Amino acid sequence: MSQKCDLCNWDFSTQRGYNDHIRTVHSHPRPNPQHSRIRYHKQLNGLPCNPDGAFLPRGAPPPLRPNDIDWHPFPDRPSFEFAQWSFDSSPQSRAGLRQLWKILQAKFTADGLENYSPFYRSKSDIEDAIDDIPFGDAAWTTIAIRYRGPVGPDSPSWKRQVYLVHTRDALTVAECIAANAEFKDMFDYVPYEEYTAPDCRRVCNLMSGQWAFRMATHISEDPDTHGSMLVPIILGADKTTVSVATGNQEYHPVYMSLGNLHNTARRAHREGIVPLAFLPIPKAAREWEDDEEFRIFKKTLYHAALAAALEPLRHGMTTPQVLRCPDGHFRRAIFQLGPFIADYPEQVYLSGVVSGWCPKCDAVPAAEFLPGAPRSHHTTDEMHRGYTENDLWDLFGVNPDVTPFTTYFPRADIHELLTPDILHQLIKGTFKDHVVEWVLTYINQTNQPREAKRIIDEIDRRISAASPFQGLRRFPQGRNFKQWTGDDSKALMKVFLPAIVGFVPDEMVQCVAALLDFCYLARRPSHDTHSLTAMEGLLQDYHRLRTVFIAHGIRPDGFALPRQHALVHYVRSIQLFGSPNGLCSSITESKHIHAVKQPWRESNRRNPLPQILRKLTRRSKLAAARTEFGRRGMLHGDVLAAALHDAEQEGAHLDEDACSYLLAFSKPANIIANRLAEPDLVELLRRFLYSQAFPDAVDDPSTVDIRLCPLVQHKETIKVYYSATAVFYAPSDLASGPGGMSSDIIRCTPLWWGEYPRYDTVLVSVDDNALGTDGMLVARVRAFLSFRHGGRQHECALVHWFERGDDEPDPVTGMWIYRPEKAPDGNHVTSVIPIGSIVRACHLIGVYTDGDKLPDTYHYSDSLDHFNRFYLNWYIDYHAHETIC
Repeated sequence: MSQKCDLCNWDFSTQRGYNDHIRTVHSHPRPNPQHSRIRYHKQLNGLPCNPDGAFLPRGAPPPLRPNDIDWHPFPDRPSFEFAQWSFDSSPQSRAGLRQLWKILQAKFTADGLENYSPFYRSKSDIEDAIDDIPFGDAAWTTIAIRYRGPVGPDSPSWKRQVYLVHTRDALTVAECIAANAEFKDMFDYVPYEEYTAPDCRRVCNLMSGQWAFRMATHISEDPDTHGSMLVPIILGADKTTVSVATGNQEYHPVYMSLGNLHNTARRAHREGIVPLAFLPIPKAAREWEDDEEFRIFKKTLYHAALAAALEPLRHGMTTPQVLRCPDGHFRRAIFQLGPFIADYPEQVYLSGVVSGWCPKCDAVPAAEFLPGAPRSHHTTDEMHRGYTENDLWDLFGVNPDVTPFTTYFPRADIHELLTPDILHQLIKGTFKDHVVEWVLTYINQTNQPREAKRIIDEIDRRISAASPFQGLRRFPQGRNFKQWTGDDSKALMKVFLPAIVGFVPDEMVQCVAALLDFCYLARRPSHDTHSLTAMEGLLQDYHRLRTVFIAHGIRPDGFALPRQHALVHYVRSIQLFGSPNGLCSSITESKHIHAVKQPWRESNRRNPLPQILRKLTRRSKLAAARTEFGRRGMLHGDVLAAALHDAEQEGAHLDEDACSYLLAFSKPANIIANRLAEPDLVELLRRFLYSQAFPDAVDDPSTVDIRLCPLVQHKETIKVYYSATAVFYAPSDLASGPGGMSSDIIRCTPLWWGEYPRYDTVLVSVDDNALGTDGMLVARVRAFLSFRHGGRQHECALVHWFERGDDEPDPVTGMWIYRPEKAPDGNHVTSVIPIGSIVRACHLIGVYTDGDKLPDTYHYSDSLDHFNRFYLNWYIDYHAHETIC
């Protein structure tokens, strides 16, 4: 029986989902004068104003925007869609477009439509139309910077060269992002504190963190700022290489976003994060590459370029600037430099610390690398006054020749603003490059070379044998390949732990498990006091357990590793800036593809940067035009449906090709029973109907006298479905959908990709009030069924059950172990269950015992049939980790 939440009008198919939603999302009433679950900042409260900055009366509507149907500078929608397709979605060369137009013209001529012509006559026509778009115009300018010291004819070339910073006006970029109507429901105007209980604070997006509230309080000391909107400026920088084979061409883009945007908007790779600048990359002859003066100049140039790119925002950091917001209102904005997304080498450049030291605290990089006192511009200035340059370098890890760009802007301190980098610090760093490699080193050091290779091959076969799951990246050869991406490392995290059991000491397995649990908690879209406390405990466990690598000689010198040390700052950074999944370098690295690499590939490779900049400008204009046309309601449906509708309005008669999709097949129950190899299917359906008719019955439907169950005829028509979508509640992912709902697809098909059967496993709710696996069972779906009985439509699933092996999780991996539940005759225990009782998909991965060896030809599709015991793998995604763990 589904239930509806009266507070947010969301439907829940299970009582468990409804209870969890009420308990977590609506644990207190909505804000009211007596008790408020959300406390907004009182002074910087984002009051609407008019374009001149005068505040509006409470409840005043936003100024009207144009809503007329105007496709300018395009003649109609097909022309706009074609321009976007040919320029952005499927870029075409000039020769390719000419050939396409010839084909279209030939088709028009063959159909007797000689007077019809294609959309445009040349690619230049398309580019001219895009250039005329009046929206999203953030043009690029160039700033020249050069060495300011004495320069002579014999000076090295890097001193005589002029360096160019290509940048957009940062204020214009901020205005474009803030005015984007697509972000209407993903934009916070006021910093706030959210509590799910009096002693439990939740943080998610940037404006829910302590930093935004503190900055607003500091800014509001000036009464002239009251009523304004805090606008944090999020920056990200990451050097990238577009081609190694043709000259190792490098670019150093800087990206900009607004902290008011929700993390989901920033991760969606739309216009939530925008290329702001391209920094110069100084080069020198080999004899000068290691010269100290050249190193100082590179870092000085770097910070000068960043300061120049952000200069247009400086005035708005003390004097409110009027911005249009996604809801259509104008507001007075106060800018503030916010979090900076960067990997460790970039953080060293930004913070002015010595490589190997921590950019956030003054911890000495020794064996344990324990946390130290926080760094700040103030403490660095104090050090400069009290110590020599050599002491600064050797004792405190401070590069005395670097002045961070944030010193030029009010209230900004780069040491505080550097954010956790889940991709490079946790996933690719601590997990892939450190712990995984240490495990392999242990195997190589404690076994003869041939035996070590055999063990590693077996681990690879175990990894490749993992059963299918939605989104799980396959490792056909295990982990034996050269080029690793971030997605590869994330996929390895999901299946690595069970694969090493038995080959390394239990303490190593427990160490890996503690690190994985910490990582999966860190990756949650929202956090509260409880999850942060759990993160601190897991980090302590990891630090305690990793000493096993010292004991076995893998890390004899300890753990002076900056990327691992960074983990000690995660909890505090989350408290300040919200979930790190919206401030991770994976966002900027993904942006490289569309902002740098793809435009470079589409250039003629001769002086490509100006071509890249033109491409980015036009892409921004097209995105802004699409947003504006969508806001005006001009993009409903697809382009063909809109054209057909317009033609019908004009009295034309056009035929549209009909499309149909085979969702299921319908057969009598006895035929379906034969196809599914379930001879007792009719009896199972009858017991299912009994459970639906008597939901409060004490007796187990499987033990009820079959004569008491409703009749189902063998000729009863039943529909069989090969997949279903499970919508489930994810408490930490409130931004992913209404009420924190997420979904995954469950497959049950006899022929997946035409190759092998696939029957996924699921969690089934049996006790709505219990937590974790105490209230759920594990089952494997054999088929999704639908039939009518007694005037009612029944949707159900035929499942094989798994039972939990022990009352406690496995002491080594920490995961629960399940085994197939068998009847006395050795067959699977089978039931038909209501589809609404399925919570979500789950992943089972085989438990290996000593001596188990997989054949080289083993296929992962056989895993769920060939093993006797399985781990309930809560590392398959962070939703599963949250639900089960």
